[in-house]
Amino acid sequence: MRRILLFFFLSTIVVSSATAQLEASTAIRKVMDDQAAAWNRGDIEGFMQGYWNSDKLVFVSNQVTRGWQPTLDRYKKTYDSRAKMGTLTFSDLEITVLSKDAAVVLGSWSLARESDNPHGKFTLIFRKFKDGWKIVHDHTS
Repeated sequence: MRRILLFFFLSTIVVSSATAQLEASTAIRKVMDDQAAAWNRGDIEGFMQGYWNSDKLVFVSNQVTRGWQPTLDRYKKTYDSRAKMGTLTFSDLEITVLSKDAAVVLGSWSLARESDNPHGKFTLIFRKFKDGWKIVHDHTS
């Protein structure tokens, strides 16, 4: 009887852990889908809603930018027209849930623009806050 109870207890833990990981992965994919949709509307502020609104946000791409507002300013300066923004696509997403409130995402990005098609890789660190999953560290190349 003890073995049966232990089996059911352990099974419950495994199932609830798998469910939590699936829920986190789904929520993180939604953040990224919402970011791509905002970008493709030309809405950089909407795109930034996927980032942690904190001075401790870190964005790395050729240089290190610290803070939500400086990251927003950098995006606005770099992508100052719809033509430069193009159409954003995320692909090859590998979401690794580290805990109930932390995850790492490895993936690819691509911009389809009239004159070119820049693309690269990224590693994102997500944390779960009261208002949902947010990117706290973005390293994009």
